[in-house]
Amino acid sequence: MNFSTHNFANQRALIRVDFNVPIKNGVITDDTRMRAALPTITKVLADGGSVVLMSHWGRPLKDIEKKPHLTLADFTLSPVAAHLSTLLGLPVQFATDCISDDAANMAASLKSGEVLLLENLRYYKQEEKGDKEFAEKLAKLGDVYVNDAFGTAHRAHASTAVIAEFFPGDKKMFGLLMEGEVKAAEEVMHNNRKPFTAIIGGAKVSDKILIIENLLEKATDIIIGGGMAYTFFKAQGGHIGNSLCEDDRLDMALDLLKKAADKGVCIHLPGDSILADKFAADAATSSSLSNEIPTGWMGLDIGQMAIAQFSKIVSESKTILWNGPMGVFEMDKFQHGTKAIAMAVVAATENGAFSLVGGGDSVAAVNKFNLANKVSYVSTGGGAMLEFFEGKTLPGIAAIKG
Repeated sequence: MNFSTHNFANQRALIRVDFNVPIKNGVITDDTRMRAALPTITKVLADGGSVVLMSHWGRPLKDIEKKPHLTLADFTLSPVAAHLSTLLGLPVQFATDCISDDAANMAASLKSGEVLLLENLRYYKQEEKGDKEFAEKLAKLGDVYVNDAFGTAHRAHASTAVIAEFFPGDKKMFGLLMEGEVKAAEEVMHNNRKPFTAIIGGAKVSDKILIIENLLEKATDIIIGGGMAYTFFKAQGGHIGNSLCEDDRLDMALDLLKKAADKGVCIHLPGDSILADKFAADAATSSSLSNEIPTGWMGLDIGQMAIAQFSKIVSESKTILWNGPMGVFEMDKFQHGTKAIAMAVVAATENGAFSLVGGGDSVAAVNKFNLANKVSYVSTGGGAMLEFFEGKTLPGIAAIKG
């Protein structure tokens, strides 16, 4: 069912959102995920429908087990309800439970144009277990089910996957955010125009092995930056000083390079690096070829040569996927490489390339440099986006698409 064309007049939309936002002392410090869900909520209200929102926040039961001084009240979504009220410019009702009689009564008495937020789904262990009875109780709170939580689409939880069984095909759909995420991800993986360049960064090869292997079937070029690059250099016999390295993954790195060569995919490693004498914002810096780093020094960013090399590849691309930074961009001295690649992606996008930025750190980077609105799509998905690009079936998507 298509969300955009559905008329929600006099219908109660039960919407799974991802409001797992950072909260400090009762104050939301980053409401990006909440803002991302606003178009879906406002569309239902504009049609003359009402909205029941459900979300998780944190891992209450696991955290309380480890830290007995915590209680469920430390994980309440009530600050989220208050902030959402400000964002929407209308009162948001709050149910202190998600499946109680009280929650059911509040949902049933919603009038057109009203919004109700349910308490944290993860107060119940049944949510993460994908419990059918729990899902059925939630399902009774709405006439139509809308999944707008791409960030949890890789989990087979009660509210993200199992619940869809209780709605017929014309009463379950993706929200606008989820629709956009799925469309952008499919554009990159299934409808890409060549050259298709994947920029993969981050600390560890082991975190990105599955995505790189899957991309060998799709991409023409794979750029590798960040700490993971040094595992490849060491595997090839290079000197990497004190740079990050997964010594137990050297064979795997060589294997990836061989597979890429066999498939005609070019893997590009950074020719040079910006070095630091310690992992700190005030470190002394130097530069060298990435495979000739002296003892006592570590690579914390890509160098000028690598920037030029990578920017040229990006500029010639028609499809770009970016997952992971080029260096420790949180420290000013080592943000130059990540920023330069971000600018190259922006320039390629202006020239007609389709660019998708996904994964926490690369999203944080484009936000830091105020470039988020200059690329084709910025994913809120994190782990879900990663699993999609690893070629896995996401339960939250499969539950709607069938």
